[in-house]
This record gives sequence, structure tokens and C-alpha cells, in this order.
Amino acid sequence: MKNVTITLDEETARWARIQAARRNTSVSRMLGEVLQEMRDLEEQRGTAAERFLGRPTGPLRETDMPYPDRESLYDRPLLR
Repeated sequence: MKNVTITLDEETARWARIQAARRNTSVSRMLGEVLQEMRDLEEQRGTAAERFLGRPTGPLRETDMPYPDRESLYDRPLLR
């Protein structure tokens, strides 16, 4: 474990002490848990991004039909 000194304004420090007391823990431990959760989330996002970007790309559609042109897409009575 490493000790770290942080600087908080008086109102934030008071709020942190109250929240820690409600959780029956110290401000230091509470902050450590919050930072651990943030680190875990960042690692999960990185892993998910690697999995997603590592997937092979494929065609958008299976048929040989051409994509519709802009005019046919926007030629709808609702848009007139």
C-alpha cells in the first residue's frame, strides 16, 4: 500500500468524511475503492474495445443487389 496526500476544499473534505462515516470506513479507504473501481472500468472498456476492433469485418449485406440511391430513399410521402 502507498500513502498519497490529496488536497480538498473544506466543503468537499467534510462531505467525504460524512460519506466515509456512513459507510463505516475511512476517507482514505473510500477513495482507494473509488479509484480501484475507475481503474477496473477503464480496463474493461479497453478489453471490450480490443475484442470489438479485433473482429473481422464483413460485407454489410449478403445479396448482390445495389444499394438504393438517395432520391429513392427520400422520395416518400411523409417527407413531402
